[in-house]
Amino acid sequence: MRSGLRESVVELLSSWQAPDAEQDSLRHSVLAFLDANPDACRRRSAAGHITASALVVNDDGSQALLTLHPRVGKWLQLGGHCEEEDPTIHAAALREATEESGIDDLLLEPNLLGIHVHPITCSLGVPTRHLDLQFLAHAPEDAQIAVSGESLDLRWWPLDQIPGKITPSSCWPNGRGTGYVNALRRAEISGISQRADRR
Repeated sequence: MRSGLRESVVELLSSWQAPDAEQDSLRHSVLAFLDANPDACRRRSAAGHITASALVVNDDGSQALLTLHPRVGKWLQLGGHCEEEDPTIHAAALREATEESGIDDLLLEPNLLGIHVHPITCSLGVPTRHLDLQFLAHAPEDAQIAVSGESLDLRWWPLDQIPGKITPSSCWPNGRGTGYVNALRRAEISGISQRADRR
């Protein structure tokens, strides 16, 4: 894997102003993991590996696009493993979001939305951890979605209809950031009811 990918993660995390103490602790932990593990961005790293995801929102920012993940059986943001050809972590997040949404011309925010570390048995086939770096992506107006082979379903969800625990965050100062972060965390913490309108 190109050194640029790993370097982009280190650079991003080193300069990131985490929104709270919990996220800052995760930032330091992931940086330490990267320092100790040269293969931290490779899925073959059984101790854990960096993944990239994006919360895709519609053109007016009122809805989030979530995928029904076949392995965990929950509605989640779009994302996955870094690949050999990804030059940066931003490129990895954008590639995953594009592949899993079917939407061309997504606009990925350069700022990190958050970090989520979770245990999982992924395609590696053994218990491991995903150290997920999460971004925000904007879909163009009238974007058409397409379910990929990596998903059971794909839907737009109004931000206030994604159930689960709400964790306030000032990660995004534009006034919409708290809603985005809350939607992301709620989607991760609990499964989502089937009350949603398809678009």
